[in-house]
This record gives sequence, structure tokens and C-alpha cells, in this order.
Amino acid sequence: MIKLAAISKTYYLGNTELKVLRDINMDVEAGEMVAIMGPSGSGKTTMLNLLGCLDRPTSGSYLLEGREVSRLGRTELARVRGQKLGFIFQSFNLLPYLSALDNVKLGLKYAGQADDHRAQQALSAVGLAERMRHRPVELSGGERQRVAIARAIVKNPPVILADEPTGNLDSKTGEEIISILTGLNVNQGMTMIVVTHDPDVANRCRRVIRFRDGQIVDDKAVIS
Repeated sequence: MIKLAAISKTYYLGNTELKVLRDINMDVEAGEMVAIMGPSGSGKTTMLNLLGCLDRPTSGSYLLEGREVSRLGRTELARVRGQKLGFIFQSFNLLPYLSALDNVKLGLKYAGQADDHRAQQALSAVGLAERMRHRPVELSGGERQRVAIARAIVKNPPVILADEPTGNLDSKTGEEIISILTGLNVNQGMTMIVVTHDPDVANRCRRVIRFRDGQIVDDKAVIS
């Protein structure tokens, strides 16, 4: 599904080079659920941005479903994001003036599709069949994150990328959210990559990759 070879990312600040990722080699198979962990500044957020085609590596190769995406132009990258990737953010990133249903429909719009029924099905799948006409301000934090999950899965992308999906939630609600994600992985075979600081979240994944100083320092399967 995903193959990274010798990926590096360097930012240039005047005459200063800031090497954020250094020679990353990583494979993620279809249907895996992988946690990425590491201290602040370890490179995990930059890694997620590269995986999400929100940024490009300075060097190296990124294959997504066998296609080299690291050298695509902006238009093609946007198409890949719209069709192949679903995003779940810590801060939900919902438009406050739209209903839950209309926020989810945006996920289809970015994929060049329009289907109210599919958006309704996605909200029902995360337990929000009775709340789809409500705006974000009328929803709890857990419900807003469920809307964000529905928006990510509505186009049935091959890969879901989640950035601290339980970070703004209490422990009980966070457990409900990670249960939804693991259910999507197990029952629908969605490939998931989850950036998290929470070891409890990481232990619900099948594999944990640890970053430090822009490098992978550990990559182990989770023994349940």
C-alpha cells in the first residue's frame, strides 16, 4: 500500500539547514493499523504531512498503491488527497456554519463526487444518524470527532491518516473514538496510520513505529 525509500526532508531557513527527516524507509501493508509515536520535534508530524501529500520530501521515493507521488505537481497531489486519503485531525477541522451532514458531504466534494445518501450512511456508521442536521457547536467533542471520521471514510479511501484523534477528548470518549477506528480497520479493512502520544491508543494498533530526531528508532508489532 505504502512504500517509503530513503525519504528525507530538509527545511532551509536562510543559510541554515534543518533536517527534519533522515533517510526513512518504511512499508505499510494494506489493512494494517499503525501507530506513529515520538517526542515533540521527532519528525512524526512532518512524516504525516508527507504521507498525506500535504508536503513533498526533499529526496527519496514515496509509492502509494504502486504510484510514485513524491514528484507530482499540486493539481495531481490534490487529486490523490481527494481520492486516496482520508484525514482525521485532533481539532476536528469542521466548518462551524455547516451541519454535520454538509461537513461530511465536503469529503465527497473533494473527491469529485456528490451523494447525500453516502454521507448519511457514513454518519450512521459512526452513530450519528439522529444528529446529522446539527452544527458543530451543537455537538459534543466526541460527536464532532465522529463527524470528522465520517467525513474521512465517506469516499472509502484506501488510507486513513489520523493526527492525535483522541488528543482533545476525555479518556472515555477517546476510547469510544479509537474503538470506532479499530472497528473500521478490522471490519472494513481500512489501512490506518495514527500519530499519537497516548500509549493506550498505540496499543490498540497492530504495529508501533517510534521516531526520534527524524529517524525511525523502533518498529514493532503489538502483542495483544
